[in-house]
Amino acid sequence: MSGLPSLFVSHGAPTFALRPGTAGAALAAVGARLPRPRAVLVLSPHWQTADLRVGTSAQPPTIHDFHGFEAALYELRYPASGHPGLAGRACGLLGAAGWAVQADEVRGLDHGAWVPLLHLFPGADVPVFQVSLPLALDAVAAWRLGQTLAPLRDEGVLVVGSGSLTHNLADFRHSRGADQPYVREFSAWVARAIAAGAHDDLLHALERAPAALRAHPTAEHFWPLLVAAAAGAAGGSAWRIDGGIEYGILAMDAFVFGTAAQVDAVRAAR
Repeated sequence: MSGLPSLFVSHGAPTFALRPGTAGAALAAVGARLPRPRAVLVLSPHWQTADLRVGTSAQPPTIHDFHGFEAALYELRYPASGHPGLAGRACGLLGAAGWAVQADEVRGLDHGAWVPLLHLFPGADVPVFQVSLPLALDAVAAWRLGQTLAPLRDEGVLVVGSGSLTHNLADFRHSRGADQPYVREFSAWVARAIAAGAHDDLLHALERAPAALRAHPTAEHFWPLLVAAAAGAAGGSAWRIDGGIEYGILAMDAFVFGTAAQVDAVRAAR
């Protein structure tokens, strides 16, 4: 199998599972166009640990790590198998690069993983394993983490960073659904930096981008973008997938990173 691109996806609110909207349709199109992966590796801010952990369960359960939503959400399952072999390979790469890492045989898939995968691979027929985000991660470490995982792309693993292009829960509670201008300003700045291959700007987006502190009062939903970008950066090409804006404050854009041929093949899903 030729190498795969890497992806960043905005997983939005848990209700994204039931109401796909623009972003869900776009992810479904991308999933249909991608070469079939041997496995999907997902990093989500909803699994943060002191040191890196890699899920090695052969059948990871679906975790409903949210409260107060409609009953139908809690009935959903994403019954994809795990891939202990490739998860072990990820552990080996991380350990060799100097990361403190442990295998986790019981951890399941949190909603940052299974909700977007419901749209990307709705048949749950591609094995999935999850890698945690270290609590002490910063931009430089997130980039290094992506670079460490990048060789897995040539082994048929789709590296997916799942976060949110903008993520301000206070605004989520108080905006009453009205679009907030800063969401588009921040998102457009990040998209321009990615399109230009301006990795230094991307690394410092939370310092340089307009309204960065409002877009990300805390950084954990931004780090998966850096991991995914670094995992595919050597290919030199990227494509933004417009996912629209949910609830006025959650930018749902996704990005594909890889070689020009890999990105062009996915872009043809439009």
